[in-house]
Amino acid sequence: MNIGNIRENLPKGKSDTYEHFLAIDWSMKVMAVAHMTRRSKEPKMFERPSNLQELKAYIDSLTGRKVLAIEETTTAQWLYLELVHHVDRIIICDPYRNRLLSDGPKTDKIDAGKLCKLLHAGLLKEVFHSASKLYELRCLVSAYEDVVKSGVRLLNQKFCLEQGHFDKGLHSEFILDHINKNIDLYHTNKKNYENKFIELSKHNSLMRNIMEVTGIGIIGAVKIMAIVVDAHRFPKSGKYLSYCGLVEHEKMSGGRSYGRRRPRFNHTLKSVYKLAAMAAISGGNNPIRQYYDMLLAKGFAEHNARHAVARYIARVTYGMLKTGKRYEPYQVRKQNTEHKAA
Repeated sequence: MNIGNIRENLPKGKSDTYEHFLAIDWSMKVMAVAHMTRRSKEPKMFERPSNLQELKAYIDSLTGRKVLAIEETTTAQWLYLELVHHVDRIIICDPYRNRLLSDGPKTDKIDAGKLCKLLHAGLLKEVFHSASKLYELRCLVSAYEDVVKSGVRLLNQKFCLEQGHFDKGLHSEFILDHINKNIDLYHTNKKNYENKFIELSKHNSLMRNIMEVTGIGIIGAVKIMAIVVDAHRFPKSGKYLSYCGLVEHEKMSGGRSYGRRRPRFNHTLKSVYKLAAMAAISGGNNPIRQYYDMLLAKGFAEHNARHAVARYIARVTYGMLKTGKRYEPYQVRKQNTEHKAA
């Protein structure tokens, strides 16, 4: 186990756990630092030109257990890897939740001070970061998705150009020639990424196990591994389904229900499981298709049955990532049957 994973398992930031509470607002030119001790009422704040070595020296000069808060930005993972050895815990927090930061005047120093207060009070929502090498897989998946998006845009441009210029406009042939060259390059790059994914799967047993689930191929398995990294960060399957956008939260007030709302979720994971459900349903006779047919026989609408299949695949892969076991179709149903028989 690497040191990043060890630090992630430490208790969350509570006033009786740490002696020092630190918050950083980092930019290319200026770093704003706020510091509170366990008994502080207000944070001490200062600004300096951005200097990582000076920041490390300041943190190391503090004796006792330290917890550090940083808002999720483009530099968050870099700061996490640079500072993880200098504190007992780093909390990369969700700026969407930090409404207090939008109140009153705004400067880097004030933002750092407010962030430090939220940390001291234990009101921050943590965003997952890790020193694990699997986390770097996210960069590869992100680059692959960029390639696919640009390729789809090129294909759409070609279609529109061909449909809009039946009479071969003045410059359409010239434009079409360049689009075709870029499309050829897109197919080459896409194939290179997919070959890279195949190579990675040869050295990762969990990835190969996930690919045994009907409907999930190499690309889907890589995306799941890259985004989840560590399934233990989700305490139960319901939390994971919420993260995947496959469940909705009920709105209750005064004992009355006001409908449901969808939580903020990971769009890539939702797409993976929705596509996996469609592939499994249309893939002929297989255990997941049988499950889908059973739901239809019970009176489920087709779209509700598809959603249920997507949730089933998500729960299965979540369990496999958490336990390391291989895919066993209908394992839950077998256990329920054995329990009733007993």
